[in-house]
Order: sequence, then structure tokens, then C-alpha cells
Amino acid sequence: MRSAFLIPPLMLLAACGSEEKKAEGATEVSIDAGGEHGGVQIKAGKDGGKIKIGGEGGGIDIDVPDFVDLDIESDFDIDGVKLYPGSKVTSVDVDATDKDGADKATVKLGFTSPAAPAKAADWMAGEFAKKGVAVTRSGDTLAGKDKDGDDFRIDFAPDGANAKGEVVITKV
Repeated sequence: MRSAFLIPPLMLLAACGSEEKKAEGATEVSIDAGGEHGGVQIKAGKDGGKIKIGGEGGGIDIDVPDFVDLDIESDFDIDGVKLYPGSKVTSVDVDATDKDGADKATVKLGFTSPAAPAKAADWMAGEFAKKGVAVTRSGDTLAGKDKDGDDFRIDFAPDGANAKGEVVITKV
């Protein structure tokens, strides 16, 4: 699962050279990854952001353009299951550490879906079943363990006639 936690920062860095553009509702990205000898912090969204890389004896502090266009919806999945069709990732928050041999990480993705919470949860539960991934359901919340053994939870809440929610993936 560690490589999955590195995808968002690598996408962000790759996008830095792309043409600058303004967008309403841009994905907000927050990444905090560290180890015994330093770490990386990335904060970005429609109003720009910062990349900070630091460690013993040095560091880098870079401004990010006003808007970085990420295509997280097409890149994100849990064991081959994507968010409900038409969903939009609104935020990404990664907190990862590798200290004293303990590799821990939590990824949170905020999203909106063009369906009611129950419909989006039903669809995703069906997709997990097709992939052989066991999930439990409590109301409009799905929870399970991916094939790497990482816990995940997907919460759906009303947002008018549609849904908003959060995916939380935890590696301990």
C-alpha cells in the first residue's frame, strides 16, 4: 500500500509544469509524510500552495502555481473499485510516517457524488462484491479491508439530492 500513498505527491509534482489555469471547486491536497530523518509536506488547491521537503542539514520550500489540475477520480480505486460514476474528489489528505520501523499512513479523500447516499453506497457495495472484497454496511457507511490488509471506510451523507462523503484508508 505504501506506493499508493506516494501517487498523489508524484501526480502533484508532475502537474507543476502544466499550463496554469483557474478552476472553481479544485481538489484541495494536503500531504504530510515523514521519517526519522526528515519529511515532505505538500499543500495545494485552487489558490496555489507549497511543497516543503526537509531533513537533516537542508530543505526545499517551493511555491505551487495557482491551480494544479489533478485527475484523482480516474486514478483512485480500492482493489479495482472506483467511486460512484460522476463523483468528484474535493480533497485529499495524506498523513504518512516511517519512524522506528513503524510504517503508518492514513489517506482521506473527500468527494461528492451525483446520487443519493443510499444509491451511491448500494452501487459501491455491489462493485466490491463483484471484486470479491468483503464490506460491512451500517446505514450509508461501507467498511472493509483491502487485499493489502489496509482498513478502509467510505461514508456517504446527503448533499441536497446528491451525496458527499469521505473515504478513509488506514495502514497501521
